[in-house]
Amino acid sequence: MATFNDLIKQNTLVLVDFKADWCGPCKMMTPILKEVKHQLKDSVKIIKIDVDKNPSVAATYQVRGVPTLILFKKGKQVWRQSGVLQASQLVQIINSHI
Repeated sequence: MATFNDLIKQNTLVLVDFKADWCGPCKMMTPILKEVKHQLKDSVKIIKIDVDKNPSVAATYQVRGVPTLILFKKGKQVWRQSGVLQASQLVQIINSHI
């Protein structure tokens, strides 16, 4: 099984959605992320990390609130924001890093 570090070190941009099952705004991100994936296809990989099930990963990246989105390029964090964003905003941000 690939580790988190293996996943974010890929050549493809990786958008990580740090979330929690009890978080209302996190649930709002699901259709937004589906739309982003639909628009950008293989130019971005989107993974979800449950902060309650993966506290060490959340702590490593100092995730204090959910949802927190972090964009990685070849293992380096290139962008990060907490809260809900619209699909159009996310597509624009991701495109600026491709």
